[in-house]
Amino acid sequence: METGIQPHQGELFVHPLSNPAAAGICPEMLEVAEEASRAGDFNLAVEIYSSQLADLQQPDRGLCLRKADSLARAGRISEALDSYCTAANLSKLRPEELRLLVETIARSLRDKELTGIAGGVRGGGDPGDGEPDGDTPEDEPLDLFSCRLCKCLLHEPATLECGHTFCKRCLEDDAVKDCRQCRHKPGTKDGQVSPVGLRLNVVLSGLLDKWFEAESKARRHWVEGETLWKRQSHADALEKYNNAVELAPSLARLLYQRAELHMEMRSYSLAVQDASSLCRIKPLWPKAHYLKATALSKASRNDEALQEYFVCVALKPNWTKVKIEAQKVLSELFSSVFEREDITTPLHPLQGGHAGRLIKPTSLLNSLRPLTQRPGFSSQDSEISVTKSAPAEESSHLLPLSPAKSNLPIGEDSSKSLASVLAALPPPPGGLKRRHSGDGPSSAFSPPSKLLRPDAACSSQAAVVSGGRTVPPQLLDSADMECSLCMRLFYEPVATPCGHTFCLKCLERCLDHNPNCPLCKENLSEYLATRGYNKTLLMEEVLQRYLSDELAERKKIHEEEMKELSNLNQEVPIFVCTMAFPTIPCPLHVFEPRYRLMIRRSMETGTKQFGMCIADEVKGFADHGCMLEVRDVKFFPDGRSVVDTIGVSRFKVLSHGQRDGYNTAKIEYLEDKKVEGGELVELLKLHDSVYEQANNWFTSLKDNMKSQILSHFGHLPSKDPDPQGSPSGPAWCWWLLAVLPLENRAQLTILAMTSLKDRLIAIRRVLIFVTRKKPR
Repeated sequence: METGIQPHQGELFVHPLSNPAAAGICPEMLEVAEEASRAGDFNLAVEIYSSQLADLQQPDRGLCLRKADSLARAGRISEALDSYCTAANLSKLRPEELRLLVETIARSLRDKELTGIAGGVRGGGDPGDGEPDGDTPEDEPLDLFSCRLCKCLLHEPATLECGHTFCKRCLEDDAVKDCRQCRHKPGTKDGQVSPVGLRLNVVLSGLLDKWFEAESKARRHWVEGETLWKRQSHADALEKYNNAVELAPSLARLLYQRAELHMEMRSYSLAVQDASSLCRIKPLWPKAHYLKATALSKASRNDEALQEYFVCVALKPNWTKVKIEAQKVLSELFSSVFEREDITTPLHPLQGGHAGRLIKPTSLLNSLRPLTQRPGFSSQDSEISVTKSAPAEESSHLLPLSPAKSNLPIGEDSSKSLASVLAALPPPPGGLKRRHSGDGPSSAFSPPSKLLRPDAACSSQAAVVSGGRTVPPQLLDSADMECSLCMRLFYEPVATPCGHTFCLKCLERCLDHNPNCPLCKENLSEYLATRGYNKTLLMEEVLQRYLSDELAERKKIHEEEMKELSNLNQEVPIFVCTMAFPTIPCPLHVFEPRYRLMIRRSMETGTKQFGMCIADEVKGFADHGCMLEVRDVKFFPDGRSVVDTIGVSRFKVLSHGQRDGYNTAKIEYLEDKKVEGGELVELLKLHDSVYEQANNWFTSLKDNMKSQILSHFGHLPSKDPDPQGSPSGPAWCWWLLAVLPLENRAQLTILAMTSLKDRLIAIRRVLIFVTRKKPR
């Protein structure tokens, strides 16, 4: 009783014998054959199995299968078919018994024919069942205008907060929790993903419709068809798909889906047509060949389906599901031939007599007969006789192939049967010869690799898909990519939640004044609160790729502006507010639009500095001030900010000016004049004396006053051993000037002094005055 294939050391499977105790079977020789197979000497295994079969009065089915497997492993496919046929005559072949035959044919096809196509076919496979993921060919790079979720041309593009763009429909269907490219998580509101990024990007949508008009229209029909299909409106869905294919006949995934729709509607011949077109466009896509094989199988064209299954396995060796399907189809082909030809159980050739012929099923072999031949061989290449390893008696009883006897159903693509695969296989190892027959027509050989290549009619359209979409030069217009605020080419383009695009700097300036979109007036308070001003990466890439010269000029203008703004001598931004001193912190609350812009520019230029002056009724601001450096900025949702600054250096205003609403000035920096000799000795004595006086005054203050001073300005700095070491003098002088109860004008006078001696004398006078006036 046969129990099926049993595993034996790795990939070696040994078919069980029908009657292991039968006279003539030598267990020791079978063990030698198995050892030869494990060592890779399959020809030796074939000779042993052949000699064992020759010694039997009745053929053993398991022994025939073992011989067939060894022949297949040795690359002697036609001889292997003979042995499989012998086993099939005895009892129906089960699919699992044909695993080695399927794998061998697929491996030969992959190694000898497919490796030269489009850079070659990967020999490895996916883990698990090896089924390809997704609906697009593996390793095919997506172009600039493809959605990274559906792998198709962007349809109704929507830009997320992070700057990546997808189809709006894909984001909604996917219930996106984060960006699939950068894993950025969109902002949430009440535990739900915010609508930011799920609005149509108006500029990109218009550009795609203009640049890829036909495909864009096809994409709309396609999406509508998918929606109708989900509603089970098959006829209406098919009409939409037909419209889409008419506009874009070379879109692989579109053809794939229409073929699947045909399958669901049981229109198998139409599904085969779409799958055939798909295989020409994407010859190395395993799922295309699997789809075609499935459609052919549904249409009862198993011999044609078999070749597509072989191509699938050749392209994707570990796709277990397809290998099983191929084994099933091949098993049915063997069985159907014997049933059609009403062949009774044959006698083994060694039984003698007139009935002692091994009958090779002509219909099966006719379905395997190649439509075309290799040069130099006849149409009967599938007939291979054995000269060494098989007994002469066995080969002498082989019947020649008679194509006229075929009664298998042949479809319109009957040429693409297993035979065209077999014709491409390498010739058998030494010891075999091809026997030519005059039966049947002969023609020039056309290997499967040529059948897999796109035809001329599809090549140009397929190139758009496989090679990436390119924008037609005549449709490029820089005016389509201009900011509606500055009327210049987009620079650092940013898309708002409402779908409009602006230059980053232009948008920020507008939001300084009003939290609404400059175009549609939609409230952008939430967007302003998150400050998610990330560049639209697709638009940025489009500008770099197609308008590189214009973008370079735009960038040059921007850099010149930044260079001018970063010149902290010629045009220094001036914040007109309060007194500031070197080394002393100066926190600011910024809410006016002009100062928002000023602070932002100081950060963008990298200087992080601006001048602070008090107001002047005549000139607008005083003639002296202090440069402040930004240490930190904290933004509020409504656009206001708290800026942490510290005094850096003093300056004198040479001229007053304005820029974009805020004050500017041409300045020169102030430094203390250094002294030497006796003047230095006198200065040091004065410095120590005033410091002692300042320390005594601060110590005498009430605790609550000292606490307030300490919380705002910190402790009194220590005495500097070199009072002239800093261009602005000792830090403790400025700390004291900041905390002493003086009017701004008096503070400004001391700030403007370039003599440390004069500044110390002025501070001493103030200390004497405040000490005398101190309440008792």
